Amino acid sequence: MMEAPEFDRSIGMELYATNSLGCGGRLRARSEDFVVEEIALDQSYEGGRFLIVEVEKTDWDTHHLVRDLSRQLKISQKRISWAGTKDKNAVTRQRMSISGLDEDELSRSSLPDVKIRALGRSNRAVALGDLRGNRFSIRIREIDLEEDEASRRLEAVTGEIRAQGGLPNYFGVQRFGEVRPVTHLVGEALVRGDPEMAAMTYLALPFPGEPETTRSARERLLADRDFGQALKEYPLRLRYERAMISRLMEGSDWATSFDVLAKNLKRLFVHAYQSLLFNRILSRRMRAGLPLDRAVEGDVVCFSKDGLPDPDKIQKVDASNLAAVNRLAERGRAFVTLPLFGYESEFADGVPGEMERSVLEEEGVEQSDFRVPANPDLGSPGYRRPALLRFDPVVVVEGGGSALLKFDLPAGSYATVVLREYMKSA
Repeated sequence: MMEAPEFDRSIGMELYATNSLGCGGRLRARSEDFVVEEIALDQSYEGGRFLIVEVEKTDWDTHHLVRDLSRQLKISQKRISWAGTKDKNAVTRQRMSISGLDEDELSRSSLPDVKIRALGRSNRAVALGDLRGNRFSIRIREIDLEEDEASRRLEAVTGEIRAQGGLPNYFGVQRFGEVRPVTHLVGEALVRGDPEMAAMTYLALPFPGEPETTRSARERLLADRDFGQALKEYPLRLRYERAMISRLMEGSDWATSFDVLAKNLKRLFVHAYQSLLFNRILSRRMRAGLPLDRAVEGDVVCFSKDGLPDPDKIQKVDASNLAAVNRLAERGRAFVTLPLFGYESEFADGVPGEMERSVLEEEGVEQSDFRVPANPDLGSPGYRRPALLRFDPVVVVEGGGSALLKFDLPAGSYATVVLREYMKSA
């Protein structure tokens, strides 16, 4: 296995799963080069208090979109729900539900680069469990290879992916923050019982990819803790940071200052730290040569529901059931899982369990720390996630230094995890 570049290693993605050379190139040269469309489980609408809409947006963060949309519709953000956040720098299509809104009231919305189409009404809000997966159509541009060589490399990666039955189900860079990867650092500080460090990391830790004015404002706040001055200097687009600063100026403590954030957003911090630890366990398993597509004694597996992994239905593997579990795994009906540590997590047994425990011990944190006693709304009970990302990619080399990749991924998996294997950019 090939070692990954430094940034990938910093978020736990220590290895590539394929050994073939990558094609390099550039992603997101244009927004339309990255298209994501939800695959919904249920698309029947038989009436009810929730208006179901399809939202097509270009270069919009989901949380910012919901905030602006609620303002234009003159309703609370809490009345809008969705199944999953989507890439910002992309063209995305996703379902949302809006409680108690008539279809003709959508005319009050006129956000740039946003199209909203009513699909019907339902008695159920759109929620996380409603999403079967996402369909991706992604173009890589500026591939500096002859067309034949690009084809050979891309076909070789595809061959390895199919031979392995997929790729390691890493959490991709979006989980941690693409321009400003601090989400997991905030989560780590919360888990370690330091909400002050968590808040200041979120508000004030600067990163090179940010605009100069933003970076300098963060640097000043980090140095002098002058929240009044920060509120004058922070750009209006930093809505969440400004809201937290205002709360702190009103006398809020560090931990509850996070309560001004949308519920989905404030939960991302501890989840991102869990994701970092998951990536590290997955890399450790790969280094040890343990399989991802079948179980070994001690593993915890989940089983399929509607053709997808269901982490709520799990079983430990021992000598008595190993053969039966792996027969199911061969048919895509059982899946090896790894933990996202939380206060209710259970460890695997045997060698897999030793790996899990060693990662947590090296971090110097305990499962109970994931309760975040200073603000339990930020904590997480933990859950398990499949170790292998199963999918079937289609790659077309278009000439002129570009290639088009098409594939479907289950909900919660990341297209960037696929793309890194094909590109292998430094």
